[in-house]
Amino acid sequence: MPAITHYTDRDVRAYGFEAPARLWQAALNFLQLTLNPLVRAGDAAARGVDRRWRRERRRRMVGRSYDMALEVARVLPRGARVLDVGCGSGFIAHHLSALVGARVVGLDVRKTTDAPIEYLCYDGARFPAPDHSFDAVLLCYVLHHAQEQCDFLREVRRVLRGGGLAVVYEDIPASPWDAAVCRAHDRSWRGRTGPCAFRREGEWRALFDAGGLSVIAERRLSRWRNFTHPVRRHLYVLRSD
Repeated sequence: MPAITHYTDRDVRAYGFEAPARLWQAALNFLQLTLNPLVRAGDAAARGVDRRWRRERRRRMVGRSYDMALEVARVLPRGARVLDVGCGSGFIAHHLSALVGARVVGLDVRKTTDAPIEYLCYDGARFPAPDHSFDAVLLCYVLHHAQEQCDFLREVRRVLRGGGLAVVYEDIPASPWDAAVCRAHDRSWRGRTGPCAFRREGEWRALFDAGGLSVIAERRLSRWRNFTHPVRRHLYVLRSD
């Protein structure tokens, strides 16, 4: 609240308005005593709303991560060692560890993750993992962020064991609406990861083939999985040649 001006006795005597000044000062003091608790209560309410909003966002994020981990677990063998590339918060890897009965390793450019998982920090060029060290690699809406997609897929193939699987989720700019959503996503991420490169379904298949990864299963997904990002989605299951 703005500071309230207090008149001195000298000011009052000089201007000859002692009684009105006292009334005015009393009114200002009363106003200050009344409004300050309301301002503090408003600040406390705003902080409470912010805490509840962040808590609800966290619950939705963890819930969506579980749904996706459950879907991925259906296409992976039990006990598979998995590398979740671009793991973000790490909650998909966290849930997937329990669902496949094996330790799932997360990899991202962040310094750390929110979920308690085994984590590797990626320098953007080479996965910090030995050759042929994973049974499966998960790319959950990550590949369109790769600046050199062919090199990125070569790294995926390098860390996969013979016959290993790559599970890829991608947005598909199949219609003008989808293309507009993809452009909006590109604008929001360009400053952090560089320009995004989205492809149509056939273009992704051609890229996978060029990278030595064969499509063994694929499925179109509902665009309404995320109401804030309604775009055509596709799931690819690939096998390393």
